[in-house]
Amino acid sequence: MEILYLLIPVSLVIAALAVGIFFWAVKSGQYDDLEGPAWRILFDDEPRARTGDEGEPVNVDEGSTGGKDSPESGAAPPSGTSTGHGPERDGL
Repeated sequence: MEILYLLIPVSLVIAALAVGIFFWAVKSGQYDDLEGPAWRILFDDEPRARTGDEGEPVNVDEGSTGGKDSPESGAAPPSGTSTGHGPERDGL
């Protein structure tokens, strides 16, 4: 029974803290746009311009440089690995 003298004030402090955090979130605009993120996921973002080493924009349509692990690099996969195409994919 004596533990209630400790638990009641502690629970009131936690409740006051939760209410304070809620009002801070409302004041800072956390709940201003509730539908925006739900609609934003349905639409594609505008494509971002890639930049080269010097910070100049790179035209993606002209082809990529193809790093060593890139499929555009033309390098064959290491021996013993599957490309995911053909009968080796099914283990036949």
